[in-house]
Amino acid sequence: MAEYALEVVMAIIDNGIYVNGRRVHDPSQLGHTMQRLREHEGMAWLGLYRPTEEELRAVAEELELHPLALEDTLKGHQRAKLDHYGDHSLLVLRPARYLDATEKVEFGELHVYIGEDFVVTVRHAESPDLARVRHRMEEEPELLSMGPRAVLYAVLDQVVDEYEPVVDGLSNDIDEIDDQLFSGTPDVSRRIYELSGEVIELQRATVPLERILSILRRDLAGGQPVGPGGRPAPAVARDEQLLELDHRFADVQDHAIRVSERIASFRALLTNALSLSATLVSQQAAQAGVAQNEQMKKISSWAAILFAPSLIGSIYGMNFTHMPELAFVWGYPAALALMVGLSVGLYVVFKHNRWL
Repeated sequence: MAEYALEVVMAIIDNGIYVNGRRVHDPSQLGHTMQRLREHEGMAWLGLYRPTEEELRAVAEELELHPLALEDTLKGHQRAKLDHYGDHSLLVLRPARYLDATEKVEFGELHVYIGEDFVVTVRHAESPDLARVRHRMEEEPELLSMGPRAVLYAVLDQVVDEYEPVVDGLSNDIDEIDDQLFSGTPDVSRRIYELSGEVIELQRATVPLERILSILRRDLAGGQPVGPGGRPAPAVARDEQLLELDHRFADVQDHAIRVSERIASFRALLTNALSLSATLVSQQAAQAGVAQNEQMKKISSWAAILFAPSLIGSIYGMNFTHMPELAFVWGYPAALALMVGLSVGLYVVFKHNRWL
């Protein structure tokens, strides 16, 4: 398999062998990585970015990864979870970043394989910044010497930290919606609906973290001795290392819980905002109907007032030979008086009923 791996052009963006928390070798290919790992008895840390299926299968065969774990990575679109496969585990995370230009949340996917002496990160998006994680760990060799679980802590810490700008961005968007609700901004309901979808997706990414970190801390409490590169450590050193890692995992867990609570509050706010938006739209429609009804009353009133004299004029404009009052001297003034009287009478009635 080593020969096959050498022939594959790997999507490895960083590859290092670490002993006692210090980088001792930079293999150029996967086959060299495993060879140097066996020579130094250290820890291998591989970072892959958008690998092809062929590249993933080469890594899986070289490291003897479980087929089901590989299948999850090949399919993608996994939920955040932690699965154990004998001597290695697969952690799936859903990192996110806030795009200021479009005011949207972009979600990614990160798969982390953890073994006795190796860590493999498979990143399918720009987030998280794993280069920053590696540099940070290399600056803390004492922490890095604790092995793959220390790397796992650092990756989780980075992912959770990168949720913070996303939460702040969503908070600003929600504040803008509060202003738009009462300003009559069009399409505010659609914006609320879109934000609700992003909040729900972020909630799905963050809520499982509390359980994942609880499992990691539980495994840590009854875990195997941790030493440089995964090798056995003295009992005292082991206890100190496990306690230190537990404290760090606990800190990440607390941070993840705070993020989840803020996101839950966002969802409640958006639900209320959507209900309020629907109420305001109904009120505006009702007010528009009332205004339209008032206009119709005025139009109908003036139409009735103008219709009364028109009716009298049309009767005496029929030009029949024999009609009442045609020879009456006061017929014409009486007709005009009747027209005016009817019009004034109707005006008074409509005014009294507040139609005018």
